[in-house]
Order: sequence, then structure tokens, then C-alpha cells
Amino acid sequence: MNDTVSTAALDEWMRTFARLVAENKEALTDLDAAIGDGDHGENMDRGMRAAVQALDDTRPSTASALFNKVGMTLISTVGGASGPLFGTLFLRIGAALGDTSEVSLSQLATALHAGLDGIVARGKAEAGDKTIYDALAPAVQALETAATDGAHTADALRAALAAAENGRDATTPMLARKGRASYLGERSVGHQDPGATSIALLIAAATPAPA
Repeated sequence: MNDTVSTAALDEWMRTFARLVAENKEALTDLDAAIGDGDHGENMDRGMRAAVQALDDTRPSTASALFNKVGMTLISTVGGASGPLFGTLFLRIGAALGDTSEVSLSQLATALHAGLDGIVARGKAEAGDKTIYDALAPAVQALETAATDGAHTADALRAALAAAENGRDATTPMLARKGRASYLGERSVGHQDPGATSIALLIAAATPAPA
């Protein structure tokens, strides 16, 4: 991604995310098996494969159309909580970006914040609940701070990735307060949240390697 992000680059972001999910499917499933239904990796892989196929079929020309397609595909193909939550994330991102073909860093940060707000509205998650919120919220904050400070997009995304990974790792010692994992009580402690792990993969998919 450059300082202005094209629809083609956003499309590639989603395809890279799908690839990372596929590569980490078993790891995501193992994480979910410890504190959930054990199907997060399989569900996310199936959903993102379907999303890539939908993008191949339609070739959206605007950011809104692209993320709406991904979001609706996830909602229709992914079971459990992951489909509605990740679907809502992408639908809100699409709505925030609108019918544009070029996205600035500030617009991207605003759109991701809108996605975070959508997840909060749907799942009622807060910091420390051991959910995708714990990785996404710090990533959004880092991206917004970088945009305000005038950082280049690549540097901003690297900061967001570091924040997402730190948030992901911080879920391990947490006691789950939302979702299936919350039923385990103290047994949820010591396990990394699979949803937060997928969020870190999402941000990683957008982040260029260091020069």
C-alpha cells in the first residue's frame, strides 16, 4: 500500500488476508479448540475463499463495493460468531469509505474505526474481554495516531500491526468475558484468542515488509 491506497490495493489486501488465513487455518483451529468450538480456522478459511471467488466474479471498482462484497459473503458463508463479526467489520469499512477508488491513510483509519464500532455494537465487547476487540482497538488507535502525526502509510501500518500483535498476545492471560470462551471461566486463562489472532493476520495482510 502506498500513501494513497487504490481499490486494486484494497482488493489485494483481502486476497492476502485470505492467503494468511489459509496458511494459519490449523493454528487458528487449534486455538479455538482450546476455548471455543474448534471451527474458527475452518470457518474463516471457507469464508475468505468464498470472498475471493466473489471478488473474481464481480471485480468491484470502488472501495465500498469491494468491502460490501467481502462482508456479505462472510455473513452468508461463515458460521458461529466469526461470520457476523468479520462481516460487520467489512460492511462498516465499506460504508465509511464509500464510492471512492483512492483511499488516504486518514480515511482508512476512520473506516477501520467504523468497523470497530460495528463490532462493538454487534458483540458488546470491551477491552479485556478476550475478543477480537483486544487486537483491533489498539491497531485502530495506532493507525489514527500515525495519520494525525503525518506518518507515511507503510509506517502507520507497521505501527498498527505491532499494536494488533501486542493486543493479540495480551489475550492469553485474560479471563474470557464474552462468547463461548466465557463459559470456561478460569480455564480460558492461558489461551490466545483465535479472533484476535485473525485480526492480527488482517493487519499483517495490509502491512508491507520493512525496507
